[in-house]
Amino acid sequence: MSPFDLSGRTALVTGANTGLGQAIAVGLAEAGADIVAVGRSAPTETATMVEAAGRKLHAISADLSSTAPIAGVVAQAVEAASAIDILVNNAGIIRRNDSLDFTEEDWDAVMDTNLKSAFFLSQAVARTWVGANRGGKIINICSMLSFQGGIRVPSYTASKSGLAGLTRLLACEWAAKGINVNGIAPGYFSTNNTEALRADESRNRDILARIPAGRWGDPSDLSGAAVFLASDAAAYVHGTVLAVDGGWLAR
Repeated sequence: MSPFDLSGRTALVTGANTGLGQAIAVGLAEAGADIVAVGRSAPTETATMVEAAGRKLHAISADLSSTAPIAGVVAQAVEAASAIDILVNNAGIIRRNDSLDFTEEDWDAVMDTNLKSAFFLSQAVARTWVGANRGGKIINICSMLSFQGGIRVPSYTASKSGLAGLTRLLACEWAAKGINVNGIAPGYFSTNNTEALRADESRNRDILARIPAGRWGDPSDLSGAAVFLASDAAAYVHGTVLAVDGGWLAR
């Protein structure tokens, strides 16, 4: 069997209805995993794509802007799939404004969704693994702003920098328990979150000029990295944040 084969496993993916989350869910399904999709809106298109790959998708409606639904999400996922094998913390939001004008409301909204909920969902899933004396895989979707500052997105930069640090901390604590915790840092991808940047002629031109690959990433470019980190091929990979960026960080 291929070490990349995910047959018989179930992946819980947050924010799987569109964009990067959808591409990751479909990529994992194509590698053999069933999907539990968690988000505020129904992942109808994602379900169709997962089923076309011959796998099952179970949708759970939940708003991860707070930790309130987390216990219920994990319970529903375990009930639907018997066990969770892979967790992808992809759900996230972004708010843009100059730091001089940035509001506490926008700060809290982004930090709660991108960092706080990711930690407590990881904790809840990991407890099921430790309680059953089994391992699992956690993949946190980080960002180029886990490494760099950016502009006009202070809470997003703080949350994604925090998520990269959390990835390393959890790897240190949980590697010996058979749990792999790693991250993926997407570069500049064509998604809803980057629509404003792509619509800004000057910013779009500057971004493209720095990407050695010469193009924005397509969400499908991310699926291979997710399959790798979710698979046995990454059994000895702990605490890394893998940049999938068209060479952005290399320049």
